[in-house]
Amino acid sequence: MTPAMWGALLGGCAAAGLLVVAARVRAIRRPQLALRVLPYVRDLPQVGRTPGLRVPSPPTSATAGVFGPPLRAAADTVERILGGASSVRRRLARADLDKTVHEFRIEQVLWGVGCFAATAAVGVLRLLTHPGSLLVWTVLCGIAFVTGVLARDTHLTHQVRRRERQVLAEFPTVAELLALAVAAGESPVAALDRVVQRSGGALSADLGRVLADIRTGEPVGAAFDRLAAASGLPLVARFAQGIAVAVERGTPLADVLHAQAADVREAGRRELIESAARREVLMMVPVVFLVLPVTVLFAFWPGVVGLHLTTP
Repeated sequence: MTPAMWGALLGGCAAAGLLVVAARVRAIRRPQLALRVLPYVRDLPQVGRTPGLRVPSPPTSATAGVFGPPLRAAADTVERILGGASSVRRRLARADLDKTVHEFRIEQVLWGVGCFAATAAVGVLRLLTHPGSLLVWTVLCGIAFVTGVLARDTHLTHQVRRRERQVLAEFPTVAELLALAVAAGESPVAALDRVVQRSGGALSADLGRVLADIRTGEPVGAAFDRLAAASGLPLVARFAQGIAVAVERGTPLADVLHAQAADVREAGRRELIESAARREVLMMVPVVFLVLPVTVLFAFWPGVVGLHLTTP
């Protein structure tokens, strides 16, 4: 081929690449249908303020396009080996993570790859300085990969527990606010709307999703029954069931909310007392190893100094 033909071929490739980039940029900059429609739906919360109405953005990274297929294949393999998709789905919902089980499996693979890469880097440096058995480091890299995969699952459990603690800490205040609004004459839905707009937190986000379901046409009892089924806390489940029964049968809701808030506060005090009883020995550690030696030192040090001054 002549240089002119090579130049034409390279120019055609460059032009095709620029056309692909321009088409992709135009597609990315085009506003999504949800962003154009949701601002005109007055009854629903605004996008971004309610976690249940976040608009997912498609992946636009070149890295996701290149490494996406092998990561998805590895995630499918992890799913076949570990299983438990229903448990993972339930914990993702309880942790308020907007992810699917497949996306969580991909994160597990990434954690495993990270641990594998760190162990492999240490192994390569170790073998370069002190040559040894390659098989041992290969086994260690495999163990590191499995550890990373399991560590992501353990981290998800910690996220669930942390969010449940936040819900329990917020529950008495939210229940009291709902009781005050209902006692002032508002309907349960209007009281729920007022509390959601003026509060923030994990429980407020859950109630915001319930309010969005109610405003889209779902019955109040069914929406709160779904919250009771999705929650992993018996107190929140009892709270949702109490509101659903009160709305359906017309029972006094304010007294129920006040009683449930008092129950949660009493449960928190009881848990604090039980935790202090379990950690009684740990609470004695600073007293025995810090306060007591300092007290003894202050008591005997002047006598020791006085003996040194009086002895010849």
